[in-house]
Parts: sequence; C-alpha cells; structure tokens
Amino acid sequence: MRKLLIGAAVALPAACLPAAFLSVPVVSGVPTSAGTSVEARPDLAALVRAKDVEAHLRAFQEIADFNGGNRASGGAGYDVSVKYVVGRLRKAGLTPRIQKFRHPYWRERSDAVLARTEPSKATYQEGRDFRTFAYSGSGDVTARVTAVDLPSKGDGTSGCEKRDFTDFPKGSIALLRRGTCTFETKAAKAKAAGASAVVIYNGPGEKGPVNGTLNKPSTLPVIGPSHKVGAALAKAAEKGGLHLRVRTDTVHGERRTANVIADTDHGRGDNVVLVGAHLDSVPAGPGINDNGTGAAALLAIAAKIKELGEDGLRNRVRFAWWGAEEEGLRGSTHYVKSLSPSDRKSIALALNFDMLGSVNGTRGVYDGDHSVRAGVRAPAGSGAIEKMFRDYFERRHLPTTEHVFDGRSDYGPFVEAGIPAGGMATGAEGVKTAAEAEAFGGSAGKPYDPCYHKKCDRLKNVNLKLLDSNVDAIAHVTQHLARTTVAVNGGARLSVGDGPSEAPVRRGSRRVR
Repeated sequence: MRKLLIGAAVALPAACLPAAFLSVPVVSGVPTSAGTSVEARPDLAALVRAKDVEAHLRAFQEIADFNGGNRASGGAGYDVSVKYVVGRLRKAGLTPRIQKFRHPYWRERSDAVLARTEPSKATYQEGRDFRTFAYSGSGDVTARVTAVDLPSKGDGTSGCEKRDFTDFPKGSIALLRRGTCTFETKAAKAKAAGASAVVIYNGPGEKGPVNGTLNKPSTLPVIGPSHKVGAALAKAAEKGGLHLRVRTDTVHGERRTANVIADTDHGRGDNVVLVGAHLDSVPAGPGINDNGTGAAALLAIAAKIKELGEDGLRNRVRFAWWGAEEEGLRGSTHYVKSLSPSDRKSIALALNFDMLGSVNGTRGVYDGDHSVRAGVRAPAGSGAIEKMFRDYFERRHLPTTEHVFDGRSDYGPFVEAGIPAGGMATGAEGVKTAAEAEAFGGSAGKPYDPCYHKKCDRLKNVNLKLLDSNVDAIAHVTQHLARTTVAVNGGARLSVGDGPSEAPVRRGSRRVR
C-alpha cells in the first residue's frame, strides 16, 4: 500500500535528490535530518499490500459461492469463514481464540400483508408502504383498529406508558406512532393490553416505512408503515370503524455462532487497542463489501503487525471478527457483556470498520467529537481518534466526510460501555449528495452501495481504489495507537466513562426507536 509523506514534504524522483538525502533514515515514512541516529521503524501502511486484501475478498467470495450463496451467522458459509480467518491468523504467528455464543435469529418466510377492509378497501405494498419489524411474530389478524395516544405534534410517547392503553379493547389492532421509547417497549405494552397485532408508523419527516427491530421475539404481528400511510390510517381510525388485515409469516429461534479474537504477543495488557469488524453477511448474499472488506482489511494488517516489534507494540493490539452483527450486533454485544470489570477497564479504545469499499461511496470517518450534532455523543477520547484519521487523509489530499455514531455497527456496545471509539465506513443504502459526488466522484442521487444486503454484493461490488486508501489509513492509525494512546486516554485506561448521553437509535441496520 501507498507510503505516507508527512508535512510539507514533496515526492521527487530519486534522480533529483542529493545523495545525502537518499541516505537519510525513514521513521514511519518520515525523513529525519541527515546525520541523526534515529533508528528506522517499519511503516505498517507500506507493509500491508492491496493484493493481500483482495485475496481475502476472493476467498470470502468462494466460501459463499460453495456454501449456499452467503456467509450468514449460523450457516455453513459463516462457519467456513471462521475457519479461514483462524487459519490465516495462525499462519501469521498469532494465536486466535474462538468465542462461541448463542443468539436469537429471525426470518420472514413469505410476504406480509397490510390491507384496509372497512369502511373502504385498500391494499398496501410491502417495502414501499410498510415493512415487518424484525422479531415480529406470525399471525393473520383482521380486526378493528384502536389509535393509542397519537401526538398532534412532536415525537410524543404513543404506546410508551401503561396508561396509554387504559380501556383498550382487547383483540383490536393497536395503532401507534414512532417516538421516544423503543419499538420493543411499545409492542410489549400493546401485547399486555390485549392487542391482536401492532402497527407502528413512521414520524413526520421520516422517509419510507419503518425499518425497525423489536430486539426480542414477539408473539404478535408487528409492522411499520410509512408516515403517509400511518397518518391516513390515524385519520380513518379517529372517524371510527377502521378495520385492517395484518398478516405476517415469520420464524425465529436460537443459533450458535462465534467471534474470532487474536492478540499481539507484545504490548501492555492493561491498555488494549481493539480493532474490530463483523465477519458475517446477510442471508441474501455473500457480503463482500458488507463486510468482507472490513474483515479482509483486519486480516491483512494482522499478518504484518508483528513486524512492528516490541518497541512498536507498546500497547497490545486485539483483532476481533464479530459474528451475528446482521442479527443486531449480537457478537460484539456478547463480547462486551462477557468482560469482567477489570477486562473492560483494560480496553483503551475500540476501532470499527464496516463496509470500506462501497462502489459509490465516500470516505466516512466516525464523528468522534460530535461536531455534526447527530447520533450519540461518543465517550471522551473518540474525537482524538477521528482527528488521527482526518489528519492522515488530509496529508494525502484525500477528502473525508462525517459518519455519525447511531448504533448501526459494532462500535455500539463499546460506546454504550463508555469506551472511546472510532473507525470508518463508506456508506450503505443512503443516497449520495451532489456535494459528495463533487468531492469523491460517483453518481449523485444514487445509493452508496446499490448491492447493500443483496445477492449482488460480490467482488465486482467493491471499489478497490477506495478500499486501498482506507486500509492504508487503518494501518497507519493502528500503528500509532499501538505505540501510544496518550491523545485518547492519557496513556492509561484509568476509568470507564459514563457512556453516551442518550441511547442509540439503531442496533445494526434496523432502528430500535
């Protein structure tokens, strides 16, 4: 991968340079003054090769192709991916540990139905007008609709409090609006009140249907219409006599899967730099951008990390490949919950890399200093991590953009535990703006990754040039933090912070509230 020249240095052909300059030692890619005795240090970004990253991507693609077309947790494709990662780590001289755990899973077996049956008839389209909540139960219900504490303005607390369901007619369908509390809370309170199904529609200003999760399996059908559809249903329910048909056909249960974790031999065990990426795909496809790119980047870096030597690894570096991220951050959540207080305290920071080569992507750095005032405020020290990535790209004259901490990927459990976090992502189903297209190239008005969570998320779906520059940055920042975390935590993990100022809005790709 490309070597970094820091500061005002300008790359010149070797023939144009004086012989004295050519003999100057290089420290992590930075020329020192002639005559100094500073010992040259390895440059991890230069050691990690683009062809090695691509080779790992090809391996993940082949694993998926011969194991049902995916690498989803609980399936053969994931199990073989784990074996591949373990094998490559052992070849690199590391000692991987497989952390097994169980997790809930959920799938839709057939298309859901939402239709008005009285006083007028209408049928709504799944995907465009409504979506089924993850962990919704199965059922086919036709019943009267009862609106529950729908707000006239603001977010409101529809369905968040027990009193909202006072005099609720048992057996009717509860119509709620998104806002304040979690979908899990709303559905549980509706069930306790005797609802036969739950409809939670989107808030004003939110596009499309609710892409939500209940986090835990429910026995009731639970669906999420768009605000347009929901507002029309609310108006009809207010007039009285509104009946709906709600049908869902789902399956859920429990599966076994695993995380893969490997530590460097050298470095302080009480000041660990954790570098993570999820290894699983969705069942729909092989997941080469999401998140073969992150998993491959970590493998390539782990293969070269020993070359930093004892002096370059003053802090222990822990590599982690998380399982069941696509089921709601299950692997990283299990890991954080399994830590003893002293082990949790020993983690200086957590880096996370999820989708590093979106074909129409941007170079997104996680917003550690909360400058965009969106998502949650990450723990103190996260802003320093953001600056390390930004400074690196600025010196290479490469543009970056902000990526908010909203709980969408495996940084979530660490942020909630008060551990400083950072990392990168290049975009999923979101749409590229005109300003982003001008800065990064690509097509405005199109998704960052048109194959996100689809069968076509194959090697051809990866922007290898964008991935290459991002892996360089990851290697550079990892090398810096392996030597010193003073900018993040003063050089020692003294205490675990209070965590974010508010709960995240997502757990993985789906919203929780």
